[in-house]
Amino acid sequence: MIHRKFLQFLTSFLLAALFSSPVFAQTPGTSDESVSPETTIESTKPAKPDKRLFGVLPNYRTVDASIPFSPLTPRQKLSIASHDSFDWPTFLLAGVMTFAMPGAEDKHLYGTGLEGFANRYIRTSADQIIGNMLSEGFMPVLLKQDPRYFRPGTGTFWSRLRSAITQIAVARDDSGRRTFNTSEFLGNAIAVSISNAYSPNLRSWSSSTEKLGLQIGTDTFSNVVKEFGPDIKQKFLHRHHKKA
Repeated sequence: MIHRKFLQFLTSFLLAALFSSPVFAQTPGTSDESVSPETTIESTKPAKPDKRLFGVLPNYRTVDASIPFSPLTPRQKLSIASHDSFDWPTFLLAGVMTFAMPGAEDKHLYGTGLEGFANRYIRTSADQIIGNMLSEGFMPVLLKQDPRYFRPGTGTFWSRLRSAITQIAVARDDSGRRTFNTSEFLGNAIAVSISNAYSPNLRSWSSSTEKLGLQIGTDTFSNVVKEFGPDIKQKFLHRHHKKA
């Protein structure tokens, strides 16, 4: 199915990007005899998060994990959600996600050609905006949770990957304590329920569950890109300066 092929593409892209990044460079002064290369990999000092990774992917939720925790106000949480929802690259991403939409292969639901794509694109954009506003804005405000991604930026590859994936399920509350990320799961579940009202392809339990899994999976992938994207950018900049 189209959306499964899309997820396979995302996975392949991520693996190719990660294994070419500086996090796989040997840390100076580390003996190869003491530990394996996988456990000796460390990155450089965390870079200041860009608002858009690679100039395209919205990155307003990322903060340096080494900075002392400071809670967000409700207004700041809604501002983060708004930027992630309405920044112009979001609408480009919605175009890509349209092809991963469950039921997209059923031509009789939305039509064919440009008209069919437009019908699916409008719904995908709405899903993305509603999901972001709920999981990153309204739910964190109501549940007093922090919607940000706390990027370690240093450590072994596996510890950083584990942190990126874990933060989908584990969030911080406004006091800084770790708690289950109810905002992520409940927010996206409500978004899928709302989507059922205008997306005929989601009016079954299996399709709705698949849609929810796709949204949470995309958010997980986003965390991994947020973690290692700056390393990839730094490597390409280093190559550019070296050639110059």
